[in-house]
Amino acid sequence: MTNDKTALFDNLVRYEIDLWSAIDGALRAECDLHLTWFEILRFLSDHDDGARVQGIADEFAITVGGTSKVVDRIEAAGYCARRANPKDRRSSLVALTPAGREILTAGTVVFDRELDRRIGAVLDDDTIRAVSSALEMLRTAGRSADPSR
Repeated sequence: MTNDKTALFDNLVRYEIDLWSAIDGALRAECDLHLTWFEILRFLSDHDDGARVQGIADEFAITVGGTSKVVDRIEAAGYCARRANPKDRRSSLVALTPAGREILTAGTVVFDRELDRRIGAVLDDDTIRAVSSALEMLRTAGRSADPSR
């Protein structure tokens, strides 16, 4: 018999996979853009002065090596560019290019539409805020409980 916490885990993980796959599919079909790239472009759009690869890796809880490879691909597509970090000669800063801002704008239309279809059409605003708050508390507690982070 499944307990409530196991059921929550099962639903969270399976819904995340379904949601990711649906949004990724829509972004690829309409913008030729991977959801992973889109998420990094969204992050960069909030960092006008650029962001270090380490900062991107920390945000998405992925390795620096993996992040660097994804950034390499996004840069090769012309959506971001690296430049020297004026505060640390050993690192570089990654920032959106004009083409990156353009594809992000197009992708945001698709992203927002899919969120409206898959979340907004099902849950009211109060429930969305409550679920979001609960998930944020769980993420914070989980990060605190993991000494390797």
